[in-house]
Amino acid sequence: MSSAFLALIWWVVPALGLSGALLYVLWVTKFEGKFQQETQRSVGQFQRFQDSLRDSQARDFAAESQIAPTAAAGNNQTQLIKPDPASDFHDDNPFLKKS
Repeated sequence: MSSAFLALIWWVVPALGLSGALLYVLWVTKFEGKFQQETQRSVGQFQRFQDSLRDSQARDFAAESQIAPTAAAGNNQTQLIKPDPASDFHDDNPFLKKS
């Protein structure tokens, strides 16, 4: 290779690197605020979404707590079912097998 070509490479590569770095700095300074605003807007939308889920869960819980006592009030008969000690209901559960 000729020395003129090598000198050109040694001048072109740093010049391209320098121009790329300057363009990157310009791009960051110009568009950084825009991307931060978009990020803040996205975070705000996500927080509103989370708040709406919390509100709907609170409304559902409040509605269930109002419905539950009225449903239980109509049923005054409570029947307890006791297992028959003579039955083999333990056979299906491996943790309760008879020794």
